[in-house]
Amino acid sequence: MRLSICLALVAITLAASGVAAAQSGAKSRAAPPATVESLQQSASVERGHQIVPLTPGFELKEGDRVNTGARSRLILKLADGSAMALGERGSLFFDRAQVREDGIFDAALFVAEGAFRFTTAALDRFAGKREVSIAVNNVTAGIRGTDLWGKSTKESDIVCVIQGSVEVTPPGEKPFTLDQPLSFYALEGNLSKAVATVPADTLKGWAAETEEEPGQGVATRGGKWKISVASTKKSGEAFDAYNAVRRAGYAAEIVPAKVGDVRVYSVRLSSFESEKDAKSVVEALKGQAELAKYDYKVGM
Repeated sequence: MRLSICLALVAITLAASGVAAAQSGAKSRAAPPATVESLQQSASVERGHQIVPLTPGFELKEGDRVNTGARSRLILKLADGSAMALGERGSLFFDRAQVREDGIFDAALFVAEGAFRFTTAALDRFAGKREVSIAVNNVTAGIRGTDLWGKSTKESDIVCVIQGSVEVTPPGEKPFTLDQPLSFYALEGNLSKAVATVPADTLKGWAAETEEEPGQGVATRGGKWKISVASTKKSGEAFDAYNAVRRAGYAAEIVPAKVGDVRVYSVRLSSFESEKDAKSVVEALKGQAELAKYDYKVGM
């Protein structure tokens, strides 16, 4: 049993170093379909039969399905440099996302639930063309614009053009083009509503659903704040804490260290943007019965 635990710890250490190596070698290989730039609270990816908590820098691939929790936000950088933001309780499936040999960014994404925003920076350096379609549950949007907001709920599917143009295809209908700023289409049940212009206050509320909230558990690639969940001399106790935190949707890691002649196993969460962000996650974890018992510490 002790041998298997030690081997598992070695595997975790090697996996972490492998991720770092992959990041450092990113320039020498093709960009992944998407990379996690930042996230708020918890989010995870379904990959095959595994569910893995997400962390800044995590590389996604075709076939992945990402899910966000309550009060969560997720910001992804796609292979062409564009950004995809997903709001709370969202679900996004990567059917296809790649830069082809002819230089065209070819992507087909499926938003099964939640609010999202797809944005292409006006000054990005992507020289190729884009062929991007986003299925908002029952409605498909072929994107030729630079800024699009949408949402799928049980009641309706919405596609709103903030800038640029989108070819919208409702179920059983011919495609049509939304090319006026702030115009939106909604499918309520099986009924297509007339295209309308979204009021400024409504758009502000929509946009807030996909924007990160500072101090509410935001983790980024450059975040320096950490949460120590537990520190113990017993590897088994460390694995119990590690597994409990990951089941809650957070990307815990085990960090072995020596204190004098004693080996100590620390379970921690890292990359938080601020002390307030880290403390927000601590409060969320303490609110779960299985996790309330741990002695959380926040620091850099």
